[in-house]
Amino acid sequence: MSRDTHVKESLGDLYNAIAKARVLMVGAGGIGCELLKNLTLSGFGEVHIVDLDTIDLSNLNRQFLFGHEHIKKSKALVSKDTASKFNPNVKLIAYHANIKDPQFSIGWFKSFDLVFNALDNLDARRYVNKMCLTAEVPLIESGTTGFNGQVQVIVNGRTECYDCNPKEIPKSFPVCTIRTTPSQPIHCIVWAKSYLFSQIFGIDEDDSPELDNSVNAENASEIENLRREVAELKTVKDAFGTPEFVKLVFEKVFKIDIDRLLSMEEAWKHRKKPIPLMFDDVKQKADEVLETPSQVAANDQPVWSLAEDFIIFSDSVERLSKRLTEAQQSAKPDGPAPILTFDKDDDDTLDFVAAAANLRSYIFGIEQKSKFDIKQMAGNIIPAIATTNAIIAGVCVLQSFKVLNNDLEHAKAVFLSRQPERIFSTESLQPPNPECSVCSIARTELKVDLSKLTLGQLVEDVVKAKFGYSEELSVVTSNLLYDADFDDNVDKTLADLGIADQSFVTVIDDEELEDSTPRVNLEFLISETKFEDKSLLFELASVLDVPRRPVKVEEEAVDDDDEEPITIAPPPPVDTSAVNGRKRKAEDDEIEEISEVDAKRTRVGEQNGHDVILLDDDETIEID
Repeated sequence: MSRDTHVKESLGDLYNAIAKARVLMVGAGGIGCELLKNLTLSGFGEVHIVDLDTIDLSNLNRQFLFGHEHIKKSKALVSKDTASKFNPNVKLIAYHANIKDPQFSIGWFKSFDLVFNALDNLDARRYVNKMCLTAEVPLIESGTTGFNGQVQVIVNGRTECYDCNPKEIPKSFPVCTIRTTPSQPIHCIVWAKSYLFSQIFGIDEDDSPELDNSVNAENASEIENLRREVAELKTVKDAFGTPEFVKLVFEKVFKIDIDRLLSMEEAWKHRKKPIPLMFDDVKQKADEVLETPSQVAANDQPVWSLAEDFIIFSDSVERLSKRLTEAQQSAKPDGPAPILTFDKDDDDTLDFVAAAANLRSYIFGIEQKSKFDIKQMAGNIIPAIATTNAIIAGVCVLQSFKVLNNDLEHAKAVFLSRQPERIFSTESLQPPNPECSVCSIARTELKVDLSKLTLGQLVEDVVKAKFGYSEELSVVTSNLLYDADFDDNVDKTLADLGIADQSFVTVIDDEELEDSTPRVNLEFLISETKFEDKSLLFELASVLDVPRRPVKVEEEAVDDDDEEPITIAPPPPVDTSAVNGRKRKAEDDEIEEISEVDAKRTRVGEQNGHDVILLDDDETIEID
């Protein structure tokens, strides 16, 4: 009996398509490990694995392709080596790289029969979604959080894409809340991690994505106070490495800064006042604790007392100071200044953040958390369960069978939840949202010489001459590059404007017509090319007939008491994620900051016979 005997019996003729399939798996973490195992055991002919991450200790409880000896090694490379032992007939190719790197061009995406997403962040998910739509390659999107999970099949022009439904906006925290009016444990944790730790041992807090430093009326004064306190803290750092350093830091952040806040009397008329901490008083309580710092730190499940927080704070400051001093002494004179960075799996940095956050919580009368809980919150850890990952990875492969069998009618969007009466919820694949700014637009590849083609030539020779646009148009990337009233950049090359290989440029039709709507957005995927013909500056993959935006049709209803029809405008788009529990999009989203962009950028968003295993309409898994 051969290795693939049972698989052939289960899949019938479909096995031949699977054995010839060339697939891409993006992400080799929780879902990725289970998925790669399934793909190799199912006999997929060639699997490419892309992951930028390295293996951490915290991964080992659920990412079974990795062992303790693999810590700090590439997830992609190790997963390939381990999974290759399951089925040596499958060709595995791994890349320790970012999927957004230029080497993964649109032509490279087009070479695959199917793409699997096993990612943990919004930005990468959206990028792969857009690249698969452009390359017209089916994508199977998946995600888990705790006991919940989802699988979505995405096919360009036939199903909803990843961005057809709104996603929850990741959280950032205003400076004024973090600095002046913390009210939740997370506020104190972000303060300890992104402000205090960074200022003492690392980079400037302005680089933290968790602090919303956008200047407005509410934040302006707080940012100014923040800068003043940073300057004071830098003075304290002059005592770095001395026996007095711990006391100076403690008094600065838990006494002097709190006294300054108390001086703003208006702020405390309707809010409980913070209570400053005196170093000598807290130290006296800490001296009565019998446990050593290491014993206290190891006890990570219960919430520490004030004295225990002080012990860990003092001890972690000394540990981190010693590490940074040693790094500075061994640094090259002409190299960058050494810094320390927060790592949830680094006991020294985690102890500091946990203790500092709890001390601040005590000052403001906020619930304190255990070291274990703070690790989850500071590390942005989404609850991950190995069983959930395994189930979702299995569903991904079941859906891939239908895609490879060209049987989208039976493909489903599958949702997993912890409900005794219904573990699986499924629904038929929905058509694209006509107002989606990602899939309901025109898209084509534009090969250009970035160092020669100017923005003006792009507008005149490509957009107007090839696609028939009028003067009323806008060209945007992350910023406005051109419109009828802004032509400052027309003489600059695309390279001068920061446009790189495999980036996207969007054209917006601003023409207003009485008898029709403007065109949908036109998006160019820029591919850098050096033409042999020196006179050639660009080459279009195709010249599309860019369609008009759909007209929003109003519904009519007749009132029984009135002969005239009553016009009812359609309701605004509704997030259906909670309807009957069927649209729960389980995301492993990281916290990211949402910045403001100009109005032009905002407008971009306005806009047969085989034996197979099926996940049937009645939500049971059976053999057909």
